This record gives sequence, C-alpha cells and structure tokens, in this order.
Amino acid sequence: MKRTHIHTNYKHIETAMLQAVANFETTGDYVTKGERNVIKKVEIEGVFYNIKKFKTPNAFQSLVYQYIRKSKAKRSFEYAEILTKRDIKTPLPVGYIEHFSGGLKESYYISEHVDYDFDFRVLNHNPKWPDRAEILRQMAVFTFNLHEKEINFLDHSPGNTLINDVGNGVYEFYLIDLNRMRFEPMDFKKRMHNFRRLWLSKTMINIMAKEYASLYNKPESETHALMTRYSRAFQKKVNSKKLRRRRK
Repeated sequence: MKRTHIHTNYKHIETAMLQAVANFETTGDYVTKGERNVIKKVEIEGVFYNIKKFKTPNAFQSLVYQYIRKSKAKRSFEYAEILTKRDIKTPLPVGYIEHFSGGLKESYYISEHVDYDFDFRVLNHNPKWPDRAEILRQMAVFTFNLHEKEINFLDHSPGNTLINDVGNGVYEFYLIDLNRMRFEPMDFKKRMHNFRRLWLSKTMINIMAKEYASLYNKPESETHALMTRYSRAFQKKVNSKKLRRRRK
C-alpha cells in the first residue's frame, strides 16, 4: 500500500515527482548520504527539489508508524506547513510518500531546495568567522521568535539551521530536519533548555544570553546562568557517551 500527499501548489509536477521517487536510487544528485537518511536533489521543470528518504524502521517501529504514530516524512511535511504559516523560514513543503507492507517500509519527504551560505556549525568551529557576533545576536532573535510562536524545535542543533547573508548585516535562518517538534507554550526554563543542543561556547552564550534577556525582559545574569547550566549539562552527557563508546 502506498500513501501519497502532494501540496496543492505542486500538483502540476506530481507525476514527475512520483517518478523521481520511484527511481530514487538512480536519479538526481546526492545532498547527504548518511547511515540513517539520504537526501537527493532533483530538477523538475527548472526548479530544484530535495527528496529525503528516511531509514527503514525496525519491525516494531514500522508497525507503530503504520497504526499509531505519524511517519517522520508525514511529520516533516505537516510541521513545515505549520512553520510556514507562522512565518518561520524552512524549505517549502512539497509532499510526502509512504510505502507500507506489514508496517512502514519506506518514506520520503519532498521540499523545495534552498541554496544557503553556511549553517550554524561554522560559528561553533570558527571563532573568527566574519560578523560572528552579529549573526549570534540575530540567531538569538530568531530563536526567541520560535518560542514566542510556541514552537519547541527539539532538534535545535547546529546542523539544522541554514543561514543566508542577504546583505547590509541582515541574515536569514531556515530550519531543516523537522520531524521532532512540539507546539506548546514556552516558559523560561523550556526556552533556555532549547538552546542546549547548539553546543554554545562561553563567548557565544555571553552574546546570545544578553540579546535574549533583553527581548524576554529577564535579568541577563539569570538568562546567562540557566542557558549555561543546560548547555554544559548536555555537552557533558554527550562527551560521556563518546568516552564510554571508545572504552568498549
């Protein structure tokens, strides 16, 4: 059984898109070829699209995705629609396709391809990146806007924010890898907790906490302390896991 959903704005390319998905292994160019997920870029009628193929779940998970929980592909599409309606930038959602046979076997999420200048990771690894402090301030504003719009992006990590330099010191931020989100009111603790995966250094926290505190009308010292607490706890947890793996 196959379930297909294509956004009404893209019905004119539905046949070509379904053909591209059917020939996924041999069509298009690789954007990402990971152990879990694969993304390929295809061109249809002069426009580029990304097709993300999710890893086939195990037997138990495949049944969960068929009968209980929405697939990652379907969630990605629906969450992208919500973000777009709330004026949060993300590659425009085109559709999703699911194949079932005794559970979910394959799923694909399709979006428009976005060209970008860099992602947030370069700010982690390059302290002298041009205009770094200003980008961090604007990233704090972007994250504040997410929280104000009751968007809890659970995978708010360096690789999941694409950044474009649009000139005159202005930057645009796009969210990707959308299948883990909650749409809920964000209190102060949830907001600070949401920064933890960005792997912020002391300098980065100094800049972002100050900007966020001014927007949220919280004391900078309190904002800085809680952002630091959650960030360091997450980093310690990840580093401990890596150390245990190396010892095995």
